[in-house]
Amino acid sequence: MDHADGLRLGRAWVDDWNSHDLDRVMAHLHDDVVFSSPLIPVVVGEPSGVLCGKQAVRAYWAAALERLPDLHFHLLGVTVGHDAVAVRYENEAGRESVELLIVDHDGLVVRGAGTYGSPTELT
Repeated sequence: MDHADGLRLGRAWVDDWNSHDLDRVMAHLHDDVVFSSPLIPVVVGEPSGVLCGKQAVRAYWAAALERLPDLHFHLLGVTVGHDAVAVRYENEAGRESVELLIVDHDGLVVRGAGTYGSPTELT
């Protein structure tokens, strides 16, 4: 992945989440994606905090969007590595987060991790 492609992915990631169109977000994922987040146990009850496969991630994100109808990300920055993109943003509650996206040769996310600058809560 070149730097420009990584920047485009990071910006599209935030734009697609802000659209609340889950199909747009899911289009970035490989079918066999693995995603981890400390919110997974809270939202879908998976104690490991890790989900495998596009359908499991979709169910998690659909449940999260249902709980957070005002979800909105303000992009703070995108950094790009060889096969990774880090998307730094502030959410609607003012909490800073980084999502790390590892991509394959086609630019699809094969591994993702949600990280948070402060403890998070879903209402």
